[in-house]
Amino acid sequence: MIIIEAVLLIIIGILIFELIIFVHEGGHCIAAKLSGVKVNEFALGMGPKLFSFKKGETTYSLRLFPIGGFCSMEGEDSESDDERAFINKPVWKRMIIVVAGAVMNIILGLIMTMIVLAPNKNFGSTQIAKFEENSVTSQQLHVEDRFVKINGYHIDTTLDMSFAIQTAKENDFSMTVERGGKYVDLEHVKFPTVEKEDKNGEKKEIIQIDFRIHAIENNFGNLLKQTWLTTISTLRVVWSSLAGLVTGQFGLNEISGPVGMTSAVSQVTAKGLETGFLDGLLALVNVMTIITINLGIVNLLPLPALDGGRFVFLVVEAIRRKPINRTVEGYIHAGGMALLLIFMLVITIKDIFQFFV
Repeated sequence: MIIIEAVLLIIIGILIFELIIFVHEGGHCIAAKLSGVKVNEFALGMGPKLFSFKKGETTYSLRLFPIGGFCSMEGEDSESDDERAFINKPVWKRMIIVVAGAVMNIILGLIMTMIVLAPNKNFGSTQIAKFEENSVTSQQLHVEDRFVKINGYHIDTTLDMSFAIQTAKENDFSMTVERGGKYVDLEHVKFPTVEKEDKNGEKKEIIQIDFRIHAIENNFGNLLKQTWLTTISTLRVVWSSLAGLVTGQFGLNEISGPVGMTSAVSQVTAKGLETGFLDGLLALVNVMTIITINLGIVNLLPLPALDGGRFVFLVVEAIRRKPINRTVEGYIHAGGMALLLIFMLVITIKDIFQFFV
């Protein structure tokens, strides 16, 4: 029975992943059509066509490999005399079309976050309810303290708390808490730790939380509020992780590509299946929520070949009031795509190596 449930969750996972791609490309497609741009093809998947049909001027197709999709617009990457070509539309319309995919991914993340949170009886707050016996943090923290910042990281949800604590380089925290209606700054706050071995046999000190937090009742108003706050927290976590990668806070071993993500999804889903199919499904949706938000943010980065890179070129065009040479822009995006593919190859090889080691 567990095997059947696991296979079913894998199928659901693939469908959710394709939903993420569908929503992203659908955002481009809808924005393009509303802007009067001719869409030649909308495809889900990559590779050879499994089947297709044409409605109006657009061909809709399903392709063999469920690893992506595309929205092909007239005049997107080349000159065109068609007045409905992407390249011939006002720059502000092209800006909207370019960012629409990422925006739709973030909206999908909002919806999926609500789905994950809805079954919960209560939500976790960021306010201390009581301390465990022999608590270490109680030396500086007080009951009813509400966390505002941890090591400068803004705290709105338990996700923020977990990220700030788990990514700390050492067990020595600066904090800002709200206490009795006033903000109080605390320095050198320490948590209890326990020593554990990682999969390589190296011993690491793991921080333990030695207090409990107040519960927030799950009603419709609180569900909406927690959905919004959790989505914002996820956005902040993804952005901070990317910033940490650039600054060297996180290394190459802490990045995952498709293989690593598949492994992570499998592990989280298997853990959820230990307590039932619904828990496994919610765990899967939770991971996919992070992936869709991650896709939205990464696509907005100002890098060649990504939507954010294209947006930068449009901003420059708006300022100069004339487009950058199309050939030059094409070479820049092609170079960016090549570097991106090389980077993904390196990450994939790393993921495969870690999977078998």
